[in-house]
Amino acid sequence: MFTSTLFALFFLVSVTLALPTPTSRRFSARKNDDTLGERGTVEGTVGLGDLSDLLYTVPIQLGNTATLVNLDTGSSDLWVVSTDCTENVCAKGRGTSRVPADTLKKSGASVVMRYGDSKTGTYASGPVAADTISVAGVAIDDQLFAAIDETTNPVVEYGVAGILGLGFPAESQIQYAAVKAEFGKEADVEHFVASSFSDGPLISRIAQSGALQNPMFSVALQRSTIDVSGPGALTLGTLPEGVDNSSLTWVPVRLYSPADGGHVAPSFAPNEVYPLRWEIDLEGVFLDGVELAPSAIPATGGVDSARMSALIDTGNSILRGPKDVVSDILKTMSPDFYDPEQPNSALVDCAKFHNLAFKIGGKMFPIDPRDLPTPVAHNNASACVLNRIDSTDAPGVGALFRWNLGDPFFKSNIVAFHFGNLTHPSQDPPRIGFVSRVPDNAAEELEEAVDEAVENGGNFESVPVLSPADADVKPKVTVVPTAASQQAAELTGTLRSTPQATSVLSDKKAKTNGALTRTWNPLLAALAVVALCTATV
Repeated sequence: MFTSTLFALFFLVSVTLALPTPTSRRFSARKNDDTLGERGTVEGTVGLGDLSDLLYTVPIQLGNTATLVNLDTGSSDLWVVSTDCTENVCAKGRGTSRVPADTLKKSGASVVMRYGDSKTGTYASGPVAADTISVAGVAIDDQLFAAIDETTNPVVEYGVAGILGLGFPAESQIQYAAVKAEFGKEADVEHFVASSFSDGPLISRIAQSGALQNPMFSVALQRSTIDVSGPGALTLGTLPEGVDNSSLTWVPVRLYSPADGGHVAPSFAPNEVYPLRWEIDLEGVFLDGVELAPSAIPATGGVDSARMSALIDTGNSILRGPKDVVSDILKTMSPDFYDPEQPNSALVDCAKFHNLAFKIGGKMFPIDPRDLPTPVAHNNASACVLNRIDSTDAPGVGALFRWNLGDPFFKSNIVAFHFGNLTHPSQDPPRIGFVSRVPDNAAEELEEAVDEAVENGGNFESVPVLSPADADVKPKVTVVPTAASQQAAELTGTLRSTPQATSVLSDKKAKTNGALTRTWNPLLAALAVVALCTATV
């Protein structure tokens, strides 16, 4: 998530909160009580909040606190502000529901998480704690999270308590800190990988329970400006209702070798290469049917400059790409006004249509033209600025992607994320599936939206809704994570005879008492999660 870009956009868009609409929820399981009935039957769906297409939120239950967090596939960790956070943006937060600091079950670890790229940057710091956490009706016990007591991340200013990272364990700073605090100098990459089921990120732990119909989630974002669409949703274990798997284009997630910034393989999976983030290869970028020349900006750190990949990132409110390619796009779309030295200079007629598309898995995935322009002023539906595409850093060790495809991409596509096997990814590789939602008559729909805005005094339709913190987030089922292999379980002292465990807490105690003597592997410290939590707005 490239954070500060989001809030630069906030000042260009009028934000008027409407009355909140009920958060939708669909849940199904073999048993509708607080214990898992049978493996592979659980699914859940929860609606999303949308603040002017710039910030998407999901309600969660954390212990006894119901709150809202920013949905972020570009990072891995869950953090929420605590009542100890009183300065910086916490002093400006409007009605943010915070976790009580005096009742935290602290783990003894703490984290400082940094978000952004060289052009942006925020941080969030605080102790690591554990509690029962649920999302979309699915709960899991002893879930680690950061209880933030200091942050500069602006999401807090808008009534959002923090960020829910939906990424892989390899990028989790919380998991890294917990393993280091628990095993100390004995800890190494063996413990880190083996502990992903007990100390890893929320959604990946739920996926490792074996309780979901599939170890996956999907995201469909709604549009609340220009031309308002239907509701968005986060689904667990299944695709959105009405979407068939055969309609998706599935592509593998890019894996990170140690030379790329990934971690070394553990002894119980010596030939494995692991995913770091939800990143895929791009086969080309096209504007109005013409393939754009690849970026001439070299990668750093000796990584492959020719290979082009993209981070698929809900926490990023815009599209970000190589500076030279982005400049070519904006110059083509705004030939009379764009100046690369002047921000927000790409002025266009709001009704002007251009087809920006990304080739993935042999298919074209266009960006809906309604998701690129922003009106420059109230009462003016003629002049818009193309401020939803900007440049980002060149690829380097720990961040191999040239493009970051944020919320405009998600409003144009339904995206499914399959974790697969997190300790042995070669057995069930991680992958991402895409299906386009851009209608064939998208250009006409943009023109119609502009015509309606003209009739409305020059003002586009806008219905931003920040979902209420008291939305129904109570869990309907609790799942139990399991180790993905006997070797991994033995490493952390959590060997189980059956896939279903009865007490996560007792397992965590056993893990502490059963720590093995290991030498700390310095390559683990090279994890991208340690160097950078690539976040997103």
